[in-house]
Amino acid sequence: MRYFLELAYFGKAYHGWQNQPNAISVQQEIEKSLAIVFQHKIDIVGAGRTDAGVHAKQIFAHFDVDKEIEREAFAFKLNSLLPADIALKSIFKVKPDAHARFDASSRSYQYVIVQQKDPFLEDRSYFLKNKLDVEKMNRAAEILKDYTNFKCFSKSKTDVKTYNCKISEAIWKSENQVLVFHISADRFLRNMVRAIVGTLLEIGFGKRPIESMHEIIKSKDRSRAGTSVPAKALYLTRVTYPEIAIE
Repeated sequence: MRYFLELAYFGKAYHGWQNQPNAISVQQEIEKSLAIVFQHKIDIVGAGRTDAGVHAKQIFAHFDVDKEIEREAFAFKLNSLLPADIALKSIFKVKPDAHARFDASSRSYQYVIVQQKDPFLEDRSYFLKNKLDVEKMNRAAEILKDYTNFKCFSKSKTDVKTYNCKISEAIWKSENQVLVFHISADRFLRNMVRAIVGTLLEIGFGKRPIESMHEIIKSKDRSRAGTSVPAKALYLTRVTYPEIAIE
């Protein structure tokens, strides 16, 4: 039987989602707790691979077991075993071939910028004091939807079959004096969102014209795009699927 876990985590202490040979990962901590619950090794497959320091307000993972799970008791036990910065939000049974990564139809991220120093947001946002032209940043962000190949924003030496992504949303919004970039796509490349944000910030600071976004994307050259912004302000906020739940 296959189950999906809906999870959330604060990524500061972890070297990303995926298991690493010499660093602590979110996947490792979840699998370690699952092994205690089931008394044997459990492998999980996540919906994505967030980088070191990136947070997730919602992410899914699947795993297989040979017996029915009493979900309420399981959730209570797993949450009691998981570190304080990782939480299980829900668990549900799915079709045997449902896949947390390959079946995801869209993913959404937010990048949070504060322009007034706030000690309570230090580990959760990027502080920038200089004035930004948000209108220009949004006009440049809209250009992203005209393209599909985003090699220019991908981390170098990434082993992927395609650099194509379909972006459905890319917009900056001011929320309670905090500036948040919202972006959604069918898939994302490694470091893609942080590179896009870095490029848009350069446009917002007047270091690049809006039209430069066309040239950067067409170049397919990472060195032409802006500097990647810090991971601590990036959140995976939503992963969507077609109807895959059995119950």
